[in-house]
Amino acid sequence: MIQVSESAAKKITALKSEDGASQDAFLRVFVKRGGCSGFSYKMEFDSNLKEGDKVFEGNGAKVVVDGQSLLYLIGMTLDYEGGLNGKGFIFSNPNATKTCGCGSSFGV
Repeated sequence: MIQVSESAAKKITALKSEDGASQDAFLRVFVKRGGCSGFSYKMEFDSNLKEGDKVFEGNGAKVVVDGQSLLYLIGMTLDYEGGLNGKGFIFSNPNATKTCGCGSSFGV
């Protein structure tokens, strides 16, 4: 299960509108090798479900994760923190054994 906080859902909706993404678009979250801790989080808007995708909805936002990435992201909460000292999207991942200072890379 992937959780989406209320603040993350609001930001996803706002970004989708700013990006000109279609109304049926969802946020695809996935993991790539790289980053200073071994893996990095990636996000993009998409409208096409692929075989093996898992769909999660929370607070009005739809997030899709492919089966391979889900192994690293299961139990994660996606949050958003804005403002002058805000960090942007925050990945609270219980599977990460180490993270980097920027918050966009992790190790398992």
